[in-house]
Amino acid sequence: QAQLVESGGGLVQAGGSLRLSCAASESIEKFIRMAWYRQAPEKQRVLVARMSSGVTDYLDSVKGRFTISRDNAKNTLYLQMNSLKPEDTAVYYCNFIYWNDEPIFSWGQGTQVTVSS
Repeated sequence: QAQLVESGGGLVQAGGSLRLSCAASESIEKFIRMAWYRQAPEKQRVLVARMSSGVTDYLDSVKGRFTISRDNAKNTLYLQMNSLKPEDTAVYYCNFIYWNDEPIFSWGQGTQVTVSS
């Protein structure tokens, strides 16, 4: 199965922006439904953004600030994160998902996003 490698996280001040990338080890063209998740310390993993055939959904707290996208030619998913807030601090993960939102592949290492006030 495909391996997923997240990158692009880092330390940013509140109000700043980051673009996260998720590189897949094989072609992603056949995988229609995709998602980004985050997990803060001592909390469960939460779905923050998903897209299928161009239709997107977002966690209420990130609507208007985050944008999910993909580039099939680069086998890569993206999460553009603007107007970041301290509560966005978490490890961010990507995956492709089934129609019931269950993940298809094993989780990658994730990428740490830390937002300072």
